[in-house]
Amino acid sequence: MAPIALETPVADQFSRGKVLVKPWTRPAQTSEKLEYAELPKIDLSRFDEPGGKQELAAHLFDALTRVGFWSVVNTGIDDELVLRQFSFGNAFFKQSLEEKRRFPCNFAEGEYFGYRENSRWVGDTGIKENVEMLNIPKAIPAYANVGKHKIVEENWDEIASFHRLLFDKVVRKLFALISIILELPENYLVDAHAYDEESDDHLRYMIYNVRTQEEWDRAQAYSKGGHTDFGSLTLLFSQHVAGLQIRTPEGDWKYVRPVDGGITCNAADTLTFLTNGFIKSTIHRVVTPPKDQINIPRLGLLYFNRPGAKTPMKTVPSPLLDRLGLIPPEDKDPDKPVVSGTEYVRARVKDVHYKTVLDKREGTSFEFKGLKVQNHYA
Repeated sequence: MAPIALETPVADQFSRGKVLVKPWTRPAQTSEKLEYAELPKIDLSRFDEPGGKQELAAHLFDALTRVGFWSVVNTGIDDELVLRQFSFGNAFFKQSLEEKRRFPCNFAEGEYFGYRENSRWVGDTGIKENVEMLNIPKAIPAYANVGKHKIVEENWDEIASFHRLLFDKVVRKLFALISIILELPENYLVDAHAYDEESDDHLRYMIYNVRTQEEWDRAQAYSKGGHTDFGSLTLLFSQHVAGLQIRTPEGDWKYVRPVDGGITCNAADTLTFLTNGFIKSTIHRVVTPPKDQINIPRLGLLYFNRPGAKTPMKTVPSPLLDRLGLIPPEDKDPDKPVVSGTEYVRARVKDVHYKTVLDKREGTSFEFKGLKVQNHYA
């Protein structure tokens, strides 16, 4: 199921010099008083201490089962490496539209690798989405033929190394902690999301381009874009322009605070499927920035983890879930045909993104071969 490499040729694209990558720094934080969600903070420096994993798992339990969002700190990833990736993203979005369009996302097949243009209309508002993104797959043989934009090709060793570093330093440890919570072998969920196996994991450079207050108002009067993520885990690096909100268990919308030297994390839909609802995939959205940041592009750096092409989307054999009555009899049947993680994610990507107009979907749902998720967009 490896993606094809769509390419729109650019004349003499490599006859020019290297893409200039200027150092990017985080803008000042807003001075406005915002209502922030209080999220658990997981200190990964304690992961290898005696009893550290068990204590961290206990601390993570509430975040996973009630809130769905948390942060990690002391990951061992130097902030200079993070800022370098932000700089690549910033440089990419300054490239010509011709260059960016060379490798577009193949949404017709549910493939999310490549460039997503801000081309969709927001309903009948006369406003287009202001989001652009570049999604970069894992550096494994299965994706060797996926096309690379010029800036990615020129800096591939750095990007590929950072890609793998995120998995090893953060994703792998979080899955070990979640496996401990579920009373599974520590490597169970790591193996189900193995880095060297085919999956649609990607590193994302993302930008919310500047809008006027009127444009924000018209677009968000139609929809504020509330949603859950499609895969298993999402990692979000702090960039200081406020806008991300989560819907709390009490039903309130609260901002997510930047985490200095840390990463904001959230559970997503396929992890909810694998635990039959035990782990929460929380609704979140991006809203109009504060007035003192409205003229600043909101540059983002994220990592999206997806279950593997060989990972069945059924409840994992967790003793804890079994005691809670959360493993259906059919999920204990090894002979029952089950959709894979990659099949589900690509069907969901196609459903959401293979269109030219962003439609209102609140109150509806998406279903694929027995897997069902609510649409929100609130």
